Amino acid sequence: MKKIVLLLVLSLFIKVGYSSYLLIPMDEGKQTNHLKAYGIAFWVLQNDIELEWLLNYRGGSFLIKYYKDIEKECVIRGVSYELIADVQASSIKNAIIDPEVNQEVVKLETAPKIAVYTPTGKMPWDDAVTMVLEYAEIPYDKIYDSAIINMVLPKYDWLHLHHEDFTGQYGKFYAAYKNAAWYQKQQRDAEASATSLGFNKVSELKLGVSTRIKEFVAGGGFLFTMCSGTDSYDISLAAHNTDICASMFDGDAADRQAQSKLDFSQTLAFKDFKLVTNPLQYEFSSIDGTSMRFKQRVPQNQDIFNLFEFSAKWDIVPTMLCQNHTSVVQGFMGQTTDFKKEYIKSSVTIMGETKAMGTVRYMSGELGEGRWTFYGGHDPEDYQHRVGDPPTDLNLHPNSPGYRLILNNILFPAAKKKKRKT
Repeated sequence: MKKIVLLLVLSLFIKVGYSSYLLIPMDEGKQTNHLKAYGIAFWVLQNDIELEWLLNYRGGSFLIKYYKDIEKECVIRGVSYELIADVQASSIKNAIIDPEVNQEVVKLETAPKIAVYTPTGKMPWDDAVTMVLEYAEIPYDKIYDSAIINMVLPKYDWLHLHHEDFTGQYGKFYAAYKNAAWYQKQQRDAEASATSLGFNKVSELKLGVSTRIKEFVAGGGFLFTMCSGTDSYDISLAAHNTDICASMFDGDAADRQAQSKLDFSQTLAFKDFKLVTNPLQYEFSSIDGTSMRFKQRVPQNQDIFNLFEFSAKWDIVPTMLCQNHTSVVQGFMGQTTDFKKEYIKSSVTIMGETKAMGTVRYMSGELGEGRWTFYGGHDPEDYQHRVGDPPTDLNLHPNSPGYRLILNNILFPAAKKKKRKT
């Protein structure tokens, strides 16, 4: 009996003494909560502890030096983990660095400072990014037009644009919601804000905000946006020399020559698109692929997009942004669901597409010292989110591959920390 007890104590000692690393697996079936696992990674960085992101290894797992407090935090948040010895960790990393293996080890060192560009009351939308940040327990600051115009952005590493209309047309909700109290209040508030900040029109304020954001990216910041925050942002930049807003939006008629005056050299992602000038049509331009789903009668269960596989050792950035436990992701709609390929600049890195429709869902690119990512659609776990629908309960979707793409972008600046130009 004494021998058995001694063996048990010895085995426990060996387990504790030699479990020098904590591995957070991210492969399918091995992680109970993928989304909160990113929160653990962020929490580790906040506590000045380095971790390693094992790209393409078991779904993009995280490797951390063992600390009891990290293990406790994993237990509290319901995140799966494995305790491994030094020799096991070394063996994993040695296998990854083999030039024949499409994997890589990336060191994450500093928690990025995050801002979300969002209005005070987010009617009529719920924002997927703020929801997943709060679910994963990742801290962020809320900022809006006045803060950006007053040059607050250099304080941050990462900026997300709430589902905004940067063209000054209030989301082109006029036809359906012009009599709704929230719409009328939104317009009054926007006009008051533009006046207080020294702009004649809301469209001019939004262009000023768009320009500040572009400067932020060029100086080394990271921009992430979804849904209408993608195409309306680029349209705003392209229309810097013209007025594309009808009278119900800004009190005077749009420029009849607006299309010919668009300057595509100013945009991040899109080129040669055609404006939708009808103020009663719920669409900004020819970029968006939403209508193709209805024209082709695509069933919801067949509306998917595929993530590209990149070389982890040569194309590290897109590899990081595409980490997932599956390469096939269920699609979801939005005011801007995805992007037609013919309107995308050749310099853009396409990371996810729906081949059957010739549309791009997920893409990224560089600008100066910084980087941006555009992700089409509104909510990865709500196929067709409508005005007034309740927000998604992420407790029901802890392993969402669509939401994982958002969180990949949040961690990216921790691996590419630069001194930004201000």
